[in-house]
Amino acid sequence: MFKSLSLKVIVFGFIFTFFSSFGQSFFLGLFNSSIRDTLSITHGQFGSIYASATLLSSFILVWIGKKIDDVNILKFASYVIIFLSASCFIFSKISSVIFLFIGIFLMRLAGQGLSSHTATTTISRYFEKNRGRALSTGWLGLSLAEFLMPVLIVFLLTFIEWRDIWVSISVLVILILPFATYILVKDVKLDTRENKIEKNNIKIKQWKRIEVLKDYRFYVICMTMLAMPWIATGSFVYQSFISTSKEWGPYVIAQSFMAYSILSVITLFISGFLIDKFSSRRLLIYMNIPLFFATTVLYFFDDPVSSFVFFGLIGLTNGLANVLGSSTWAEIYGVKFIGSIKALTTALMVFSTAFGTALFGFLIDTGFTIEQIAIVSGTYIFGSIVLLYLVKNKLNPHYSKNSS
Repeated sequence: MFKSLSLKVIVFGFIFTFFSSFGQSFFLGLFNSSIRDTLSITHGQFGSIYASATLLSSFILVWIGKKIDDVNILKFASYVIIFLSASCFIFSKISSVIFLFIGIFLMRLAGQGLSSHTATTTISRYFEKNRGRALSTGWLGLSLAEFLMPVLIVFLLTFIEWRDIWVSISVLVILILPFATYILVKDVKLDTRENKIEKNNIKIKQWKRIEVLKDYRFYVICMTMLAMPWIATGSFVYQSFISTSKEWGPYVIAQSFMAYSILSVITLFISGFLIDKFSSRRLLIYMNIPLFFATTVLYFFDDPVSSFVFFGLIGLTNGLANVLGSSTWAEIYGVKFIGSIKALTTALMVFSTAFGTALFGFLIDTGFTIEQIAIVSGTYIFGSIVLLYLVKNKLNPHYSKNSS
């Protein structure tokens, strides 16, 4: 299905999405209790620090992320690798609230932000015909991490100090990623693959970021795409609160991440083929339906089995969102400036996770139950689906006559 160089680009994306996990909320949330115990801070205080640090990283990402359009991918990836390794090491040195802010800021920017941005932008720009399947395969790296890491980290924390785990991660990053990156993308030249798509003397309009910001469709789509990040992040970061509220054991949510990961992978495979067959624009309306049902499960059920159903349903939406979050923008706005556009949308996604963390923390400290938080989340999801339905027939790309 994929040629040799194409396969290398996909493997590159797979590896970078896997290593982006170290800055993802599900992973950082595993250290929530350990860090709070070390610094003697509350859920709300941790959430406020997490949210503000994440928010700052989203602003910086808008500026740094667009640079991927201007430099060779090997050079850009090399900077990201060094930054990620250094960030992991700094995170291991957290000893105060200020250091916690710095550590989370660096991990969110280097991991969730730049690592995933590097992977998805490279694949989106390189592929045209099989973009959906390529993106879905690349995102399997993160799904693998989501499957393995929760149980592994919970197990390691029983006999290894959490700081030592982060030092080990820093070493792992600097040992593996430079070699893998050089082997996989040293021959990739993205600028030669970005000729405009022409059909019967008509070409797809290539949108600049400033033009995208003036398009109302962008904001409607963002409302849909940002539901998953803030709701899932809130659930991941405050997994200990959910466990306590539902009276689940310490390993229930960690084990539930396996259901989340498995269903994410299944959905990734299916969505890749469906996107290539029907387009991202037509599938987008269905993306958040499983997430909506997840909030209803969280509201109505307390049995430990419901944890697997809850995270499994989030996994279904996650599998769709990972692919649609990159391919939709490429379909509607073209690929010439996709790095700049993706920097903006990734930054908004990171901002959304900050919002979710802050909102969940505020609601928890205010006295909201997890069931009431589920109602708030479900209401937002339902509203975003309705808005998208109203514009679903206006999501086609714009075309213009070819002057050549």
